[in-house]
Amino acid sequence: MDKRQQPSKESVREWLRTEVERRRPPPDPSQIRRELGWDLVRATVPPPCQKR
Repeated sequence: MDKRQQPSKESVREWLRTEVERRRPPPDPSQIRRELGWDLVRATVPPPCQKR
């Protein structure tokens, strides 16, 4: 018979931490825009409908 080795407490905690992190909801759209720098682009370039 094969004997399974019990994982260490640290490895179980690490696994649980990563599982919990995966289940978080996505950030707010405003935070995504801020992190991507979209607010900076919007401030310096006028929208296409205003170009002539």
